[in-house]
Amino acid sequence: MNSMKTSLILVVSATALAACAKKPPEELPPAPVTTPAPAPAPAPTAASGPTVGSQQHFEQAVGGSTVIYFDTDRFNIDSADAAALQAQAQYFARYPELTFTVEGHADERGTREYNLALGERRANSAKNYLVSLGVASNRIRTVSYGKERPVALASTEAAWAQNRRAASIIIN
Repeated sequence: MNSMKTSLILVVSATALAACAKKPPEELPPAPVTTPAPAPAPAPTAASGPTVGSQQHFEQAVGGSTVIYFDTDRFNIDSADAAALQAQAQYFARYPELTFTVEGHADERGTREYNLALGERRANSAKNYLVSLGVASNRIRTVSYGKERPVALASTEAAWAQNRRAASIIIN
């Protein structure tokens, strides 16, 4: 009895499927008409120069003076550093919505702990000078990398001089 029910269900299903089968159309649709492809629209031109508030815009606006350099075991601001920081303060006065980080760095000589502390003093020295020029302290974050992120890898006085620095980096 079960096999008879199963057979009956199969026959009914097959009949239903056959009734649903599509019949080919009596007449085919016309072939598509070929039209020439439209010329691509010119790409919108980007505004000349870097985006306002970007690191590149900052560097361009301050004449590349985003980094100040220090003597060995020092963290004082000299006249060249003061000029660079004044240019930075003017930039940040024009764009009060920007926040930034001052990164303190040291050369490879000395212990890791000593260089981290020296990098922190360098970053704070730059920050304090910027604050004295009117930049709000809550816009400035400081971080010390010590000797962990050198820009010059040689063990020479010239390389060490490049690594003793404080760099201002735009956050937003």
